[in-house]
Amino acid sequence: MLKVLQSFHLDGKAVDCVRYGNGHINQTYLVTTDVGHRYILQRINRHVFADVPALMENIHAVSQYLARQDADPRHVLTLVPALDGRPYCVDDEGEYWRIYEFVTGGISLESVSSPEDFYQSAIAFGRFQTMLADFPAETLHETIAHFHDTPVRYQAFHAAVRADATGRRRGAEPEIAFMLAHEEEASGMVRMLAAGDLPLRVTHNDTKLNNVILDVKDHTALCVIDLDTVMPGLVANDFGDSIRFGANTAVEDEKDLGKVSLSLPLYETYARGFLEVCGARLTRLETETLPMGAKLMTLENAVRFLTDYLQGDIYYSIARPEHNLDRTRTQIALVKDMERKWDRMNAIIAAYSRT
Repeated sequence: MLKVLQSFHLDGKAVDCVRYGNGHINQTYLVTTDVGHRYILQRINRHVFADVPALMENIHAVSQYLARQDADPRHVLTLVPALDGRPYCVDDEGEYWRIYEFVTGGISLESVSSPEDFYQSAIAFGRFQTMLADFPAETLHETIAHFHDTPVRYQAFHAAVRADATGRRRGAEPEIAFMLAHEEEASGMVRMLAAGDLPLRVTHNDTKLNNVILDVKDHTALCVIDLDTVMPGLVANDFGDSIRFGANTAVEDEKDLGKVSLSLPLYETYARGFLEVCGARLTRLETETLPMGAKLMTLENAVRFLTDYLQGDIYYSIARPEHNLDRTRTQIALVKDMERKWDRMNAIIAAYSRT
């Protein structure tokens, strides 16, 4: 670890390095130097991200672009350069490491504790979209291939159904039928992108509340973090994943489906904040597809959970034998509630639309 730290331009000598946060992909540490300067050190998971140099090119390009528009160091993640000038280093075991400036006076939340916190996350991701509206998204690398390519997700689902490798198909017939009934709809926005009806944007692709740093004193939005999945995509997907995660009244794997619903007050809170900040930079059709983004991201996660269940739980960690099936059922229940509230969802977006 010391050799890694010595590979970067740090302010002072590192005197403390402790595990930090609760991320599941990368290993994260808080580093403090003898002059009190703090940094975030991360070992990047090269098994999840096959091309780390490309990933770091994305992060470096996007963070530099953001920094040119906002000089406040608490509003943008700042990479610390390695001694060789690269935004990362590689150790003797072939592991990739990077260092960020620590965002002082900030906190991240694991769940929505108040509507205001959810509103501030919308402000943060809306600002992210606004500031990157003119960034050439097509120049970014795909850090995870076909991440939100729903037709490709369905191809994997069909293969899992046909193979029935674990003999679980029979016990999941209602869920399989639901996903098949929604396949055409779930692929709609990918077709719209291919037809040129929707613009390609720089998207974050993991727009959970815990990827926003809030000011510890007043909980106003500071900056967006965890840029590993920043790549070309659709703005509705970013909006939709926030809604799927933050406006669901139940946890992602809730077994009591009666607890699962879309909170329209939280949906409206997020829509208001998001469109207040970036609504003027979106096309009319982009704005109109925001509700579909919420439904699509929920469907996509359902098909991913169900595919993994049919394959024998090879991707997602589980705590019980039918964990992935429970997750699937929760997502399906949320989709069904969205369908019941569809007119109201669209009306809320129209009320805050600026295009």
